[in-house]
Amino acid sequence: MANHSGPLARPFRGLRPTAESAADVIAPPYDVLNTEEARQRASGRPWSFLHISKPEIDLPPGTDPYSDAVYAKGADNLRAMLESGVLVKDDSPYYYVYRVEMGDHAQTGIVAAYEAGRIKRHEFTRPDKEDDRVRQIDSLNAQTGPVMATHRADGSIAEVIAAVTALPPAYSVSEDGTVSHTLWVVADADESNALTAAFSAMDAIYIADGHHRSAAASRVAAARRQANPSHNGDEPYNDFDRDVPRR
Repeated sequence: MANHSGPLARPFRGLRPTAESAADVIAPPYDVLNTEEARQRASGRPWSFLHISKPEIDLPPGTDPYSDAVYAKGADNLRAMLESGVLVKDDSPYYYVYRVEMGDHAQTGIVAAYEAGRIKRHEFTRPDKEDDRVRQIDSLNAQTGPVMATHRADGSIAEVIAAVTALPPAYSVSEDGTVSHTLWVVADADESNALTAAFSAMDAIYIADGHHRSAAASRVAAARRQANPSHNGDEPYNDFDRDVPRR
């Protein structure tokens, strides 16, 4: 069993849609649609997350998607969704179980905050794509792009997932009737502690998708640590840190 000073994974206070607004917020990842496709997908849907992840859709056609105005617009749109109550931050830290299904295929995993230095990468990153994600995180003051990671099979984690997914979910919504997304909140303290213990026994987890998001998060965390003379390790920006080597 690995011996480390802190937990590899930990629960966090998620910022997520209410059950009533989840179907309005759901949107594809920012990098699978071009600007015009995103504009069409978000048409008539003022709470689509595309207004945050691709905010150039709310600016005149031809706007440079990497201009200062675009990042500022994303921050404005996030603020509006918070003020309207469409997005709400949980009162307590939780783990979450998330399942995505398409046809006969389903993937289920744990959503958590992770410790720096124990997430391993397998590919290089492009500086321009990193820079875009750094500016997006800094402007929103939020990490909106989850990283998909994998780990060796673990019976304790599987048991918690089985128990949690046997209960009614917080919500289950479908994207265009082809891909469904279901979220459960791990509210039981014993189950939460079991997840923390199981992850802490691992040497590392491995990025499957999201190298640029991880690298950008690490850069933002490092910059904020350097700029904070009172840094103590408990600040929210530490949850962004992935400490993943780049290029």
